[in-house]
Amino acid sequence: MHDGHRERLRNRFLTQGLSGFDPINVLELLLFFSHRRCDTNEIAHRLLERFGSFSGVLNAPYEALCEVPGIGAQSACLLKLVAACAGYYADDKAMRGVVLSSTEAAGQYLVPKFLGARNEEVYLVLLDDKRKVLRCTKLFEGTVNAAPITVKKVVAEVVAMNATGVILSHNHPGGLALPSSGDRIVTEKIARALHLMNVQLLDHIIVADGDYVSMADSGMLSMLQID
Repeated sequence: MHDGHRERLRNRFLTQGLSGFDPINVLELLLFFSHRRCDTNEIAHRLLERFGSFSGVLNAPYEALCEVPGIGAQSACLLKLVAACAGYYADDKAMRGVVLSSTEAAGQYLVPKFLGARNEEVYLVLLDDKRKVLRCTKLFEGTVNAAPITVKKVVAEVVAMNATGVILSHNHPGGLALPSSGDRIVTEKIARALHLMNVQLLDHIIVADGDYVSMADSGMLSMLQID
């Protein structure tokens, strides 16, 4: 019974994240990693009764955690580690945030990503309202002269990161950094879809042989029919 419950809870987290989880379930899930067999639900209840809330549990002193029945040194250390990692993650994310406030900054950021690429690759840069990079991901990789860009995938990434701005970039291996007619068509489709979400396509940068062309700077983005 416990094994089935553990598997359901793990799968729920992996498919939905922690959205909709009660504090008892989050603690129960965490304690799976320090209690391999026993019912962690009862231990989670004891923690919440003692410290009042999920944050109260994570903020509790190590020694106080160890006093709760079922919480040994390993579980107490795990709970303290989770709280410490949350702060460490936030600090690291803020420290490493890259701001792409100009075409030059975007070009310098993106060109190295295509070094050594033998096929066409497509990168998506997701930005917040201050042009800070939330995520840069390689969406597709194709053949020597073709890489598919689907609107559905771009939209899914934007929604996942709650981005307000987007920069697309792809390469032309062995060619020129000039947008093709196909590049213009797919750029217009993506710009139109993002416009409906109140998200701006800030640029589409084409890279070739260490050089790049910005569709924004060349005036091509302003010519797109997105309304």
